[in-house]
Amino acid sequence: MVERSKVRVLIAKPGLDGHDRGAKVIARALRDAGFEVIYTGIRQTPEQIVESVIQEDVDVLGISILSGAHMVLIPKILKLLEERGIKPNEDVLVLAGGIIPPDDAEQLEKMGVAKVFGPGSPISEIIKFIDENLPKLKKFRENA
Repeated sequence: MVERSKVRVLIAKPGLDGHDRGAKVIARALRDAGFEVIYTGIRQTPEQIVESVIQEDVDVLGISILSGAHMVLIPKILKLLEERGIKPNEDVLVLAGGIIPPDDAEQLEKMGVAKVFGPGSPISEIIKFIDENLPKLKKFRENA
């Protein structure tokens, strides 16, 4: 297992969504579980989020969205990551959470999101998913 204290997680809130309670709960829970967590705050553009991924050299990108714009904003973030040479789930584990209908979640996962977590997802499930999938990232495979 990858040592959590060496794992950098970025929690991002794209778009005009001003509700951040869930993102803050996740950020605190991941921090308490031993991860290094960076929270971007609300109303970030996809470009700002991708720039933060690069500047902060993160291992996990968690996108929290409640606005209903997930099918526009998340694919744009994935595209911008690729354009900057960052392969989702190979270089950075990409997770999403919030109010995302199951059909949309399935589509997002086909587009490159590793996992979509809906409201009420147990924190332990999110942590377990991160722990199980970090070793698949290129960075951790090369250092194993």
